[in-house]
Order: sequence, then C-alpha cells, then structure tokens
Amino acid sequence: MAGETTPPSHRRHPIKHTVGNAAVQRRRQHAVSVAKERREAMFRTKRLCMEGISISSDAATDNEMMVDEEPMVLESQTSKAVEELKLAVSFKGKDAVEKKVHALRELRRLLSRSGFPFVEIALKSGAVPLLAQCLSFGSEDEQVLEAAWCLTNIAAGTPEQTKALLPTLPLLIAHLGEKSSLSVSEQCAWALGNVAGESDELRELLISQGALIPIAKMMLPDNGSTVRTAAWALSNLIKGPDPDAATELIKIDGVVDAILRHLKKPDIELATEVSWVVVYLSTLSDVATSVLMKADIVQILVDRLAASNNLQSIIPLLRSLGNLMSSDAYTTNVVLDPGHEITESIIRSLSKCLKSEHRFLKKEAAWVLSNIAAGSVAHKQLICKSEAVSLLLQLLAGAPFDIKREVAYVLGNLCVAPADGLGRPSLLLDHLVSFVRNGCLCGFIDLVRQGDLEAARIGLHFIELVLRGMPNGEGRKLVEKAGGIDAIERLQFHENDDLRMMAGLLVDSYFGETYGLDE
Repeated sequence: MAGETTPPSHRRHPIKHTVGNAAVQRRRQHAVSVAKERREAMFRTKRLCMEGISISSDAATDNEMMVDEEPMVLESQTSKAVEELKLAVSFKGKDAVEKKVHALRELRRLLSRSGFPFVEIALKSGAVPLLAQCLSFGSEDEQVLEAAWCLTNIAAGTPEQTKALLPTLPLLIAHLGEKSSLSVSEQCAWALGNVAGESDELRELLISQGALIPIAKMMLPDNGSTVRTAAWALSNLIKGPDPDAATELIKIDGVVDAILRHLKKPDIELATEVSWVVVYLSTLSDVATSVLMKADIVQILVDRLAASNNLQSIIPLLRSLGNLMSSDAYTTNVVLDPGHEITESIIRSLSKCLKSEHRFLKKEAAWVLSNIAAGSVAHKQLICKSEAVSLLLQLLAGAPFDIKREVAYVLGNLCVAPADGLGRPSLLLDHLVSFVRNGCLCGFIDLVRQGDLEAARIGLHFIELVLRGMPNGEGRKLVEKAGGIDAIERLQFHENDDLRMMAGLLVDSYFGETYGLDE
C-alpha cells in the first residue's frame, strides 16, 4: 500500500532528517541483538525440557520421582544409562522396543535435572549416535519422543554440546512432518529451537536443511501447546541477521492468518510467543512488515497491550508496535488515523507504560511514541492533549540516560511539522513554548553534555529550535541561563565533524561577538 504512493522510510521525519535516519538505522542494525538480549533475560533463548510432551502417564509422572542425589552418583548413573541404551539398541528380541524406551527414559530423567544436567558425560559416553538410531523411521512414537527429549536437553547446554546434535538434525526435521504425532513433532521442534537459539551458523544450517516450513506449519492448527513451542522455535530460527528467513516465513500459506488468530486468544503465553515472531518479522523484513500492516495486526496488538498487565507479554507487544510504527509514513498514518479510537488507545497504553516501574517499558514506550510523534500535525496534537506529555517531561528531567534520549525524540518530534524535501521543518510554536515553559530545556542541554553522539545531536537540534522559535528573541537568554552556551562551545572542538559544525554554527549565529552588547 505504501509503495504505491510514497517511497518507504524506516523512520518518519523527526526534528532533522539526518538525525532521524541515523537513529533508525542504528536501531535496525542492533534490533536483533537487543531483542536477543531481552529475550534471553526474560525467557532464555534455550530451554531445558523438564516435563516434556508425554504420550503416556508414566513419562508425565516420571519427573516427580526424581530425588536429590550426590553429583558423583548421578555421573555414574549417566554413564550407566548410556551403556544400558547401547545394550537396548543392539537387542533384537521380543521386548526390544520396551527395553529401548526404558533406557531412554532413564537417560532423559538424568538429563532433565536442572541442577546437574550431566550432558558432557552423556556425550563422552556416545549418547548422540544412539539417540540418532532411536529416531529412525518406523520407530514407536514413545521411543522417538524420549530420544528427542534427550536431544532437547543436550541442545540446551553449551555451544559445543549443542553442536554435537549436528548428525541428528535431518532426522529431527523429518519428524516434524504430518506423518508424525503432535507430541513427537512438538518435542522435535523444541530440540531444533534450542539449536537455532545457539548461533547464526546453526540457524542458517537448519534453514538450509528445510526446518522453516514444517515448523511454520505447526502454527496453523489450534493446539495451544504445539503452537507455543512452534512459535518459540520460529522466533529463534528467524532472528537473523539474514532477513531472508523472515521474508520466506511470511509468504507461507496460512501463517499470517494463524498469527492473527493466535494473538486474539486469551492464552497469554501463546500470544506472547506469537508476538515474538512478529517482533523478528517486523525487525528484519520490510516485506513482512508490509504484509502485517495490511492485515490490520496493529489493532490486535494495541488491544492486547491495552488489556495486558503481564510484563513478559507487554515486552514483545511494545517491540512489535515500535517496529511497525517505524515503517513508511503513509502506511502508518492510514493505520493510526488521528480520528480513530485505535490511535487514542495506543497513546493511552503507551502512557501506562511510561508510568511503569520497569525501566525497559518506559524506554520502549517512548520509542514507539517517537515514531507516532513524527507523523502528522494531528498525531502530534493528539499526543499533546494526552497525559503522555507530562510523563515525558518528568522522565526527561529525572530518568536514566537511555530513557531520556528516547524521550527527547518524542518531545523534539512534537515541536516540528513534517517537512517536504531537505529543508528545515516548520515549528509548532505552541508545543515548543509549552515544553520550554515547563522546564524541558535543561534536559536537552544535559544530553548535549553526554558523550553519546546521538544524544548530543538531538540536544543541539532542540536548542536550535529554541533559539530560532521562542517569541521575542528570548531563546538566547533561556539557553544561556540553563548553561547551554558552555555545553555548545565544548562541542566546537569535538572530534566528530557534524557535531563540531553544528555547534560552531549555533555559536556564530546566536552568540557571536556582538551578543549582549545591546543590553
């Protein structure tokens, strides 16, 4: 839709084109690593399977029978369990399957201990080739399930331990097919999700071996557990940095409808995992972003954000909305029409996040608002009429640096109208005067004093607005009173050419040799 009218721009025009474009490029470049860090902090990229996806009641209750034992005893038991599995795999008698399942279950029990998962001992004892044999086609579901469960927990270990699964990956992928039971497919997807969470190299390998499509198809049914696992595995698989996987995923028949359908469900954990898929789709692929925007996903995300008080759920919702709002201006303006309830709803929800005690939510909410505030004059006026502005001014005055920087973008964007071409944007004087009268100038000058280039740029640009736009030429006195002259002059000797030129121009234009002589 946007491509038909307006060329795409990742961030809509803020105070200055150069600052806005540089900021969004930095965000795009680091979005994958930032989201990965947050994902690991909240959920862990790799997951140990404690309870698994059982077929029988024995497997489900097995975990409850585990008792605390000495590590040395457990090490011995792990080695013994692998030896028992060797014997069971080689056994050809009447009860061969039962023996293998029993041996696999004992090894799985040991590998499922969160305190002492003795993966290294199992690997040195030759567990992986045996587990690969147990995945062979034609095997009983319970046997395949137990083998996949063992591999899941091995893959949850160190990078070297995860790579030990390489010979089993084609078999795990093959068991994702429609001929496998849901429980087997889900456990194999869990194992592959752990592998994908390890490194870019392993993600690329899994995609080249065909893991993407069968895991994506596991999101199509309405089985909550299977969809949760598949969505989590997919978010690990497509997290980049190559955008091709995200673009391929969004083109798979039924995936978009499945994402929308699952996001509407009351299952918070399910919606959270699906939201993370949206995060990576919208971070990495412009094609995926366009498809999602046209599918009206913003309304669904806004509704969930408005209704959610769960931190782990809010995080991917905010990240998804932030990514989508940084798409091209035309599309975003159509979706967030200032006259529609959706726009007021998202501003209310973002204001709620600005009041949160969680630092991350404040920062993310300010980021989303900065993109909305870079829209039309009507968008800016809507924000200014809300409680968001008073919250933003408070945060600029007293929040940690990283939040202040995001807040500065919002307030700065609210003070200028969208500009055509490369000229200076026109001022929204009533907004500028209101913010300055409420004490925001000191916060921007403080950003200039920081060592961060992006913060210094946004600070200088706001100071320029004050100097150019405040009535009766009072901008210069306000800047001087707030200590702005000293902050600007320091940047005249900065190693960065842009900052040095910007600071020099401001000093020459507003604080030259004749400044103050007429008083």
